[in-house]
Amino acid sequence: MATEDDVRRAALALPGVTERLSWGQPAWFAKTLMARIWEPGVLTVKTEEREALAGTEPETYYWTPHHERSPELVLVRLDRIDGKLLAELLEDSYRLAGGERRRRQPGNP
Repeated sequence: MATEDDVRRAALALPGVTERLSWGQPAWFAKTLMARIWEPGVLTVKTEEREALAGTEPETYYWTPHHERSPELVLVRLDRIDGKLLAELLEDSYRLAGGERRRRQPGNP
């Protein structure tokens, strides 16, 4: 089970991410919004797989009419995911929000 504190730690571990309030809730930004607490226990992230996620696990992933015009946004019930999945969701959202690309190390493709 992931928590808001887990979100905070994982989001702020990504290069250049900052935290500030958005609509009165904690939110994390790369170049644009990458994640926000929607309501207690529910996180908004960006993904290119919203339909697939909600279609296969609607008890974990969903959206509201408010999110209809933003097809990259999905809501995630934090009590239904673990830290590893949270990190994957945040990394994907970070990339979509314009986060820095990880620099390749010399000798590594």
